[in-house]
Amino acid sequence: PLRVPNSLRFRRTRHMRSHAASSAPSRLARLVPFASAAESGAADPNGSPAPTSLPLEDEGARKNFLDIVTWCPPLCENKVIYLFLKYFGSYDAESLSLGGYRLPPKEIRDIVDAPPLPVLSFSPHRDKILFLKRRSLPPLSELARPEEKLAGIRIDGNYNARSRMSFYTGIGIHSLTDDGKLGPEQEVYGFPDGAKINFVSWSRDGRHLSFSIRVDEEDNNSSKLRVWVADVESGKARPLFQSPDIFLNAVFDNFVWVNDSMLLVCTIPISRGAPPKKPLVPSGPKVQSNEQKNVVQVRTFQDLLKDEYDEDLFDYYSKSQLVLVSLDGTMKPVGPPAVYTSIDPSPDDKYILVTFIHRPYSYIVPCGRFPKKVELWTTTGKFVREICDLPLAEDIPIAFNSVRRGKRSINWRPDTPSTLYWVETQDGGDAKIEVSPRDIVYMESAEPINGEQPQVLHKLDLRYGGISWCDDTFALVYESWYKTRRTRTWVIAPDSKNVNPRILFDRSSEDAYSDPGSPMMRRTQAGTYVIAKIKKQDEGTYILLNGRGATPEGNIPFLDLFDLNTGVKERIWESDREKYYETVVALMSDYTDGELPIDQLRILTSKESKTENTQYFLQAWPDKKLFQITNFPHPYPQLASLQKEMIRYQRKDGVQLTATLYLPPGYSPTKDGPLPCLVWSYPGEFKSKDAAGQVRGSPNEFAGIGPTSPLLWLARGFAILSGPTIPIIGEGDEEANDRYVEQLVASAEAAVEEVVRRGVAHPNKIAVGGHSYGAFMTANLLAHAPHLFCCGISRSGAYNRTLTPFGFQNEDRTLWEATNTYIEMSPFMSANKIKKPILLVHGEEDNNSGTLTMQSDRFFNALKGHGALCRLVILPLESHGYSARESIMHVLWETDMWLQKYCVENSDQSTDLHSSSGESQNSSENKAVSATGSVPDHESTQEDGFYSTTRSLLWYYPLSTPFLLCSL
Repeated sequence: PLRVPNSLRFRRTRHMRSHAASSAPSRLARLVPFASAAESGAADPNGSPAPTSLPLEDEGARKNFLDIVTWCPPLCENKVIYLFLKYFGSYDAESLSLGGYRLPPKEIRDIVDAPPLPVLSFSPHRDKILFLKRRSLPPLSELARPEEKLAGIRIDGNYNARSRMSFYTGIGIHSLTDDGKLGPEQEVYGFPDGAKINFVSWSRDGRHLSFSIRVDEEDNNSSKLRVWVADVESGKARPLFQSPDIFLNAVFDNFVWVNDSMLLVCTIPISRGAPPKKPLVPSGPKVQSNEQKNVVQVRTFQDLLKDEYDEDLFDYYSKSQLVLVSLDGTMKPVGPPAVYTSIDPSPDDKYILVTFIHRPYSYIVPCGRFPKKVELWTTTGKFVREICDLPLAEDIPIAFNSVRRGKRSINWRPDTPSTLYWVETQDGGDAKIEVSPRDIVYMESAEPINGEQPQVLHKLDLRYGGISWCDDTFALVYESWYKTRRTRTWVIAPDSKNVNPRILFDRSSEDAYSDPGSPMMRRTQAGTYVIAKIKKQDEGTYILLNGRGATPEGNIPFLDLFDLNTGVKERIWESDREKYYETVVALMSDYTDGELPIDQLRILTSKESKTENTQYFLQAWPDKKLFQITNFPHPYPQLASLQKEMIRYQRKDGVQLTATLYLPPGYSPTKDGPLPCLVWSYPGEFKSKDAAGQVRGSPNEFAGIGPTSPLLWLARGFAILSGPTIPIIGEGDEEANDRYVEQLVASAEAAVEEVVRRGVAHPNKIAVGGHSYGAFMTANLLAHAPHLFCCGISRSGAYNRTLTPFGFQNEDRTLWEATNTYIEMSPFMSANKIKKPILLVHGEEDNNSGTLTMQSDRFFNALKGHGALCRLVILPLESHGYSARESIMHVLWETDMWLQKYCVENSDQSTDLHSSSGESQNSSENKAVSATGSVPDHESTQEDGFYSTTRSLLWYYPLSTPFLLCSL
């Protein structure tokens, strides 16, 4: 039996008296109260109520108990720990590590758990508005549902759709008057309680809604999806199909309104049986061959097909039967079952453009590159003709702007009843081949007459980027080229061969200051979208250009009335410059065909400020009167008075840099002194220094705080430097990544020097972090600029570029073409240089190209092999981004603990920001730490102050424990 040391006996009464009598703070007053332990699953195993929280003042008693816990592992059972908690009412989560998911401090938790605001959807006539209601973060149990990883997608077999779909919990309908007033909410009703709603869409006349419904069943499963419709006036909802055996297949497309009263639905074939069973004994070896010596270079795609069983399973879940169904329940199967990926009715409702994929499948590329056939049917299902049958596309070059051979981007012209257009490459899809023209855009009627050939609409020397259609007089065609960042906009006359195409805009896509804006689109009565033509008193051809308005002072969005013939523009609306950030969201007077008189213009705008969350307004011409539509509450009022500033500074090579600096409410540098600081960023590639130095964003934008945002640490008293520009520049023929490390470090140095110069950040308490490519950046900075940062946080990164040999991010050279670049950019290759604490977090089911979970596993092992101070957290069931509440809360807990331990309480010697080596003297604490998790000498741990009361919240523990591999 465990002998309780004398120092632990009869202490409860004494501590109760001292706690009640003393007004002075305890030396350990920052210990977490027992309530937090209960929330983390550390409560009484027998269900007894939690005792009152009492701080433990007797340092000797605490040491003796921790000696038992640390040096007698067989005695460290939950009951022993519980007795300690019961007697002393406080606990130290890490020293008494019980495992499981943890919760961050309440000030962070309250922000993350704030109820989300609804999503808005306007009716076709703009006279009604939907409030689509959402829930907060999903539980981990939803992610634990079985899923099939097939051909680059993940499928939930229970409800036969993409796995992990978010959903709405309810639909509220409000009428919207001309003066912006909302009528009382009409709740859509009739579906089961707890229903999960997806794919909400309006009928073309705005009288009905369609959506899918699924409900939770036993064993943590969801039912299959059913299509429902609701009457907008009454709000009453009902199933679309009369038969209870017809379910939606939403693996690819789902359903679409063909007209006001009829939908085309992808359903699960009624004749489908049970899913195929995996053979217990393989039929043979898995063989892949390239005996034809084809050059096939692909990036590191994940979740690919592996064998014939996977192929059969993919077909089983993705094959659909198209069904044409009326609102009265009358239904008719259309076409044979197939893997339909797109169903697109023509504007006149006479035809359906059907796209489906077919075998042979591939084991090295996702389903988007499988053989694809495009056919034209009538809406009754009668085959009209084949548009194309594209072969398997495994060999698309990795160079940017490389594309698939054959017809692509096949669509209906939105301004005509039934005209198709598409584009075909002339360079074989290989961007490295020089040819003119590079792309040709074609147009053709749905049913050509007398052997009529497709019409050449336009020839392009850059890569086709899309078309904005207006009418038979003009359309805008876009082309661009990544290597040069060149982008051009052409004006063409689709139905006039006598009018030559002309260039409207020719600029650099990097040059934000020269962006003229995008044309405003209006909805037609057929449910399509075309460029809105504006009518003035003269005979000019006018359109509206909606722009972000990038300036050296930040974005100032605008709306210009643009004369297409003369190029003259008139600014008819502009955002406030001083306090607010406003944008034009949509046209609200867009349902009438033809030209829209300027004095009848109505627009939907958004308005926000640094401290006021986004609200929506209706603005009407000619007096431009403003009507407020929404009045959403502030999502996190505790940070309503946060301080935000867009700052500018300069890199040592002269490049202008920007960042957004956030400071806690009420903070004053002169009064409160420098703060611990978290720098969170993501590098970007540029072709010119001028473009890299341009200001993007607005100082007046509302600070939206997501569930994993670094801004959460404003509530913990941190300064946050968000999004400092890290431009990696390659001018002319130079490749940006050839000087990646040099430019990365220079940008970070400039950012750190600026916040230190301003007096808002303590030079020894600056942490750096990032997600994905930002995690890659973080690891590189700790390796090559350790003099700048006290610790780092890397989430879901890739650290060894030899594992992504056929390109990554914006690098399109292979490992063998740029070996030195791949090696020098890889922090894995510099693991021996990383001396500062680094926290690695990764989803165990990461499906992002390049960021396999193995990247963090191997990087951690490399760090541990060199004695680095590091910690790895693997999140079960999570992908590249984290979604479950348990996972997110734990990541925040890990991050907060890391920042408290290695940033707030960092005791390193004064940092030389200009040090080239970045070597700093480790504190005695760091000297005692081993990433292997081995137990240090007992006497030396006492000498090194394991139980120093200056340690931060939740970090009172033997130094051997925090570096335990946390594979959750």
